[in-house]
Amino acid sequence: MDWAILVIAAYLIGSLPNGLIFGKLIWKKDLRQCGSHNIGATNAWRVLGRKAGFLIFLLDLIKGQIGVLLGGCLIGTPGAMVLGGLLAMIGHVFPLFLGFKGGKGVATGLGVISALMPTITAIIFVVWLVLTLLTRYVSVGSIVAALLAPILAACFKEPAEFFAFALIAAVVIIWRHKDNVKRLRAGRENKI
Repeated sequence: MDWAILVIAAYLIGSLPNGLIFGKLIWKKDLRQCGSHNIGATNAWRVLGRKAGFLIFLLDLIKGQIGVLLGGCLIGTPGAMVLGGLLAMIGHVFPLFLGFKGGKGVATGLGVISALMPTITAIIFVVWLVLTLLTRYVSVGSIVAALLAPILAACFKEPAEFFAFALIAAVVIIWRHKDNVKRLRAGRENKI
């Protein structure tokens, strides 16, 4: 029964569209109709401003952390923690409440990694920040940070379950950025 609760609760928490909810409630805008039409923090930052972008980033990050904590509290194994975090991330990328069309999973995935591997999170965040500031492309920072996660998990000899999450998250995040990669190649990607 605890496994079923974990699966359902983590996915539903991940499915909460923070960008849409808070964009409409506070800023009276539907992010799906503005900018890149994405409900994530980057589009919130561009359309609604820095405070909105930071709020959405933080709330989406917390969804990933909650998924991990649910797995830890309900079952208490590394595999359950990873499953809870993964389902929160899947919920964010494929949210039930938005017809399975959600964000790219960067903030939620970072939330999962922060709950599982704090030291690696700090390194990934610094790399993301430096690359984003240098290139002015959030997508470049996000893709490189995603690639770095499984490499660092292996270098730091993290548990196999944590490495598996980092690898899956990297694949999902890079796949969700495929249009950004096309725009980068064509020189049409939006800068911050």
